[in-house]
Amino acid sequence: MQEIFIDIKSLDADARGVGHLENEDGTQGKVIFVEDALPGERVSYEVKRKKKNWEAGRMVTLQKASAMRVEPRCEHFGYCGGCSMQHLEPSAQVAIKQRTLEDNLWHLSKVKADNIMRPMYGPTWGYRFRARLSVRHVAKKGTVLVGFHERGSAFVADIRYCHILPPHLGGMLMPLRELIGALSIYDGVPQIEVAVGEENTALVMRIMSPLNAKDEELVKAFADEWGIQWWLQPKGPETVYPFYPLDRELYYTLPEFGVRMPFKPTDFTQVNHQINRALVHKALTLLDVQPQDRVADLFCGLGNFTLPLATRAREVVGIEGSTLLTTRALENAKANGLDAKTTFYTRNLFEVTTHDLMELGKFDRMLIDPPRDGAIALVTALAELRESGKAAWLPRRIVYVSCSPSTLARDAGILVHRAGYLMKKAGVVNMFPHTSHVESIGVFELA
Repeated sequence: MQEIFIDIKSLDADARGVGHLENEDGTQGKVIFVEDALPGERVSYEVKRKKKNWEAGRMVTLQKASAMRVEPRCEHFGYCGGCSMQHLEPSAQVAIKQRTLEDNLWHLSKVKADNIMRPMYGPTWGYRFRARLSVRHVAKKGTVLVGFHERGSAFVADIRYCHILPPHLGGMLMPLRELIGALSIYDGVPQIEVAVGEENTALVMRIMSPLNAKDEELVKAFADEWGIQWWLQPKGPETVYPFYPLDRELYYTLPEFGVRMPFKPTDFTQVNHQINRALVHKALTLLDVQPQDRVADLFCGLGNFTLPLATRAREVVGIEGSTLLTTRALENAKANGLDAKTTFYTRNLFEVTTHDLMELGKFDRMLIDPPRDGAIALVTALAELRESGKAAWLPRRIVYVSCSPSTLARDAGILVHRAGYLMKKAGVVNMFPHTSHVESIGVFELA
């Protein structure tokens, strides 16, 4: 069968190369998505999915290679779904993410930032301090697999080492496989969640049945040998508890602000601790907080931004949708001696209204750090303040930290076109090297 070659013009949100077939009359035809192909390359592909207007496939022959192509470090790349861009030179990965951000802002909302900031870089390897590893006993292979899913599959990838995990964890995958295989409940452990702190590494084992006495001995011996702490999760996330050893604590620090942040292994914390430090510094610099300012930190979590802000501002109000989180954030504020300058409220920010905002009082500056869904209710409420003649209630400056360029673009459109803000700056944060995930930051000022 004759190979069909296409020219790759760009990458999509899943890091697949994008090209087009050519119609008989020479016009541009059906769009083709090709795994592992890069812009500037000419490739043939094997079809995996076919629809009327598009096809998706895997590269078969690389006829012309991009200058940005590099040899992946990991032998499992292309098979394991943990990474999608190891074949692309790291600075080129960031450049493509920057273009993705700019394209989303313009094409989705007709917004252009006045200034595109230099991307924020961190370590390229060993950066992933949080991970959820799938576990599966495979009877046909007579083994237990521990790792990420196969690319585009629900199966667990058979990997032996992971380069994006810290080295002590990357090399722990095979011993973990042996441990789980030796337990009486070897087919009842679906997942192990990993959380790395500054002095301690915690592993949360999801167990469908209780450990017996022999299992407990094996698990404790593994913790002693590898210097980790086990937590167990018999049912939902609320059932997680420390198992062994009990004299450990997870925490990370933000030395620039003198902040120490305790956390539990199932709490949301940033995957990349080094980049998180740089991100907090950058966000506070861009927010330009003054000693007299009253500042809102929305979607505040455990206080990752709230507590550093409290070292700079007159007052900081942290708002989150979970009472458990706001309680823990207040505990962290007290532990750091910042509770006199911080207040925490539990509010559903996905349903916030102009009345809710006015009830909280006027803020001089606002930091927004939402999940992937973005903050459409919040920015709509800000726009409605402007449209109802209450612009005096709007914060002078907003810094928006985003983990989704499409929802940032959508929300930026509302802030710019309805709420009366200018987008002064935007840039990407390389929180997840070798993946297509785009973390970004935007700065908005009242016109």
